[in-house]
Formats: sequence, C-alpha cells, structure tokens
Amino acid sequence: MLHQIRVALLTLGSATKGELCEKVGISFPTITKLIDQMEKSGEVTNLGFDESSGGRPAQRYLYNPDYMLGLAIFLERNETVFTVFNCLGEVKKQGTYKSVLGENLSLLKGLITDILNAFPSICSIAFGVPGAVENGKIFYIPDYSGFHDVDLQAVIEEEFSLSVVVENDMNAAVLGYHHRNDMEKRQSSVYILAGNNGPGAGLFVNGDVVRGKSFFTGEVSFTPIGGDQTFYEALQGEKREQEEAISRLVAMMTVMINPHTIIFNKEEMEQSMLERINMLAASFVPKEHLPDLKTSDWKEDYLHGLKFLAVERMLRQ
Repeated sequence: MLHQIRVALLTLGSATKGELCEKVGISFPTITKLIDQMEKSGEVTNLGFDESSGGRPAQRYLYNPDYMLGLAIFLERNETVFTVFNCLGEVKKQGTYKSVLGENLSLLKGLITDILNAFPSICSIAFGVPGAVENGKIFYIPDYSGFHDVDLQAVIEEEFSLSVVVENDMNAAVLGYHHRNDMEKRQSSVYILAGNNGPGAGLFVNGDVVRGKSFFTGEVSFTPIGGDQTFYEALQGEKREQEEAISRLVAMMTVMINPHTIIFNKEEMEQSMLERINMLAASFVPKEHLPDLKTSDWKEDYLHGLKFLAVERMLRQ
C-alpha cells in the first residue's frame, strides 16, 4: 500500500487524501492512517488546506523526495562510477573511484561504507556489471575471478541491510535509454556496445528487458559472423571488418526481433561509420525492414537504467 501511495503522490505532484483514495483504490480510513504515519516520519509534508468549494476544505500533501536516497554503482575495467540520488532521480553526488573489478569484494565494500557514512538515508543500491547475472548472482564475467560466481545481491544485502539489485550493464543501458527518451513500451530496441570488456548487447522487447532462458541474452561475443569467426574476433580486425561484422549483427537482430531502433555508444560510433553499417546491412536484409540506427551517451543511459531500478526498490521499502 505504501508503494502505491508513494507512486501516486510522485505522479500527481501533490494530493489530498480523497484524491489518493480515488487514485489507488484504498479506503479513506486506511489512507488517513498511512498518510498520518508518513507525515510523522517526514516522508510527506502537509501543505495545508485547499481552498473551500463549499464544504470542509481538504488538506493537501506533498511527498518528500529526499526522505529516501538511492545509490547506483557500475563496475568497469578502468573505473567504478557511482551516483547518489533521490526518488525523483535528482543527483546528490556523483563521482568515480578506481576499478574494483581486479580486486576482491573488500574494496567495493569499503567504497559503499564511505558513501553510506556520507548519505545515511540511502536505502537501495543498484549495481551494474559487465557480465551475465541471474537473480543477483554474477555467473559469467570473464577476466574477473574475484567476482565470478559471486551472489553480489546476497552479499551486499547481508553486509549493509539494504535492498539491492544487480544488473548486466547492457540490460541497464537499454532500460535507461527507453526511460530517458520516453519511448513507448511497445517499441523494441537493441543496444550494442564494443566496450572495454568485450562486446555486449541489451534487448528491450514488449516493454521489458529480455534476459532469456539462462540469463545469457546479449552475450554477442559468441555470435558466429562468418566461417569460424565470432563477433568478438571480427571486432579485433581492421575497420572494414568491424563494419562488416556489425552490419551482419544488425541484420541478424532485424530478422530475429525486428526492432524499431538499434543504439550504439556515441564514443564508439561516428556518423559516417553508422551510415556505412546501414548500407552494408541493407545488402543482407531489405532496407525497409531495417531499424533506425542511432547513437547515444552510453554512460548516461547506463546510470539512468540503474537509477530506475534502484528507485523501484526504494519505493517498495
């Protein structure tokens, strides 16, 4: 019930108890009890009475977006990026730290401890990792043995008594792209990254991220491109080979899920290269069926996706 009230207040901007009853379908006595509790704890603010329209004026309430804070952390080969934010997504602090992937969990725990000491209102954490994740456990993360087969969600929840979600980096990025751009849920898209940790992809179909039978969706490194060459191996070649490989992957995605959009990291893809890939892909698939090829700020999309996941956890506290 608290989750419904929080979402309603944030959606409406402010509301009376009567408006909340109508919005969430909860009885007036229950709404009154919960709003009174939230007001005492500082979670909502009483804005006073509305102007009377003839009857007894109603009191209006505003949600305090800073009552609970969230923390997003993504782990990369060269750095660890973190953001502290409130339930409206407003950033309170953002920074970078040295990479923890080559270390053990103690370095990551130390970073979290420092952030929590500075922001004790944090109640949820979303992690992004360059590997395959199933229900909070990292089961495939090449080159980082210290995090392989680690149930990061369970470890951090037990250590800090906070709500934790762990997500693959590309899943978070494609989720963030959709929410940053207010795309309709029925639209589908694929986010492709070459990346420092090898290529990956995130798929968004029918309003949700596709994770697959064994949560291995998006590990496009293994995609056979031609002969006995994989997509990862093709990306190690000359620029022409890279363009050919990416165009084949675009064609594969087109015939498999026919997405509206395929997104690339703007740091990795020049417009001229995008145009050549589109032209090459049209030699495999009729042009009218190809998706729009676009570039975006991968880091911002990634962080936005993690923030979205953390806020969801936060509002369900």
